[in-house]
Parts: sequence; C-alpha cells; structure tokens
Amino acid sequence: MKVASSNQEGKRAAGESAACLIKDGMVVGLGTGSTVAWTIRKVGEMVESGLDILGVATSYQAEALAIESSIRLTTLSQHPVLDLAIDGADQVDANLFAIKGGGAAHTREKVVACSARKFVVVADESKYVETLSHPVPAEVLPFAARLVERRLKELGGVPVLRLGKMKDGPVITDNGNFVMDVDFGAIVDPAALAAKLCGIPGLVEHGIFDNLDELHLARRAGWR
Repeated sequence: MKVASSNQEGKRAAGESAACLIKDGMVVGLGTGSTVAWTIRKVGEMVESGLDILGVATSYQAEALAIESSIRLTTLSQHPVLDLAIDGADQVDANLFAIKGGGAAHTREKVVACSARKFVVVADESKYVETLSHPVPAEVLPFAARLVERRLKELGGVPVLRLGKMKDGPVITDNGNFVMDVDFGAIVDPAALAAKLCGIPGLVEHGIFDNLDELHLARRAGWR
C-alpha cells in the first residue's frame, strides 16, 4: 500500500502514482471519481509524451475525461482481458475489501476490474477503515425492485432508493436500472455478505469488491 499527503495534493499524488504503473502497449481500465481523475489526466500527459496505450472507460464521466485527455479508447469486446484497471472507492478496509458505487457505475466498474490482470484502487484517507460500514450500492432491475427490497431487508439491510439530484425520481444507471443504497451497519464478513447479495434475483450487481491487488492511499502523514 502506498500513502500520500492529504486533500487535493494527496489525491493527485495517489492518482498519479498509480498512473506510473502503466507501460507502453497496455490496455487499461479507467475508473470514475475525483482521485482516479488525476490518474486519467496524468495518463493523458504521458500519451502526449509518446505513451501508446488503449483505455476502457467505466462510465460516461471517465469516457469524457479520457477523450479530453487524448487517450484512445477501446471496448471489452475488442480487448476482453485488460493489463491493468485503476479506480476509486467509497470505502476500503484493512483486508482490501472495498465498497464502490457512489457514482452508480459499480456494475461496469466491477466488470472492468474483474477483466484486468491487476486491479488498483486510489483513494483518500477518509475512505480507509478497519471495518467496512458504508451503505452498499445495489443496482436493481426496476421490474424486480420490490422483491429485491424485501430480500435485502431479510438480510438485515436498510435499503433506500437513490433519488436523482436536479431531477424528479430515482437515479438511473448507464445500464437503465435503479440503485438502492443498503445500510448493513458494520460489515465484519464482506465476503459472506457479497455471496448472499449475489443470490437475490433482480439484483444486477452489488458494490462490494474483493479483488483489489494494490491500494494507493492519500493521507496527511505524507509518503511512507
């Protein structure tokens, strides 16, 4: 685990340190969020200096920033195995389990992360905890919303349909689905909870990630 200084300076250091993992000829998954945005911008600078890579974006936001940064994009259909994926997180625990989905892109983020030989997360200090406790985002088929809600409550969760800002009604994902944020309190066994969530019909994907290979963390203490 690498550690950097706080706030924007730290986010930039953590994001750019992950960009240094990218080598010429790689196909790289590009995640979403304020910290990984620094990664994408740094990669754009590296491309302008001659780096030859392809990127796979996890969201419209990541796609737009990659295009703005002159990074050539491709798809998982063309490159089903990625060399590396870099993304942010809403919370990461001491065992490198993460919760993602604050941007409602966790389904595509998980597909990209699981398609990569190496998955790296960049995050700031506030996201690092000993035990996960952040509400778990769940992408849900609208047709199955009531069923999923009932099953989540049976698992001890408190599901809340995520509503849009600057619009009426629920948030709609890039895949055309709803998002429920599910509060389970302290999650002492994220692997077991993830397995139970996967068994709910109509729950497209949950935000618990168990495949982190490396964490670049922004902290006040500076690099260590």
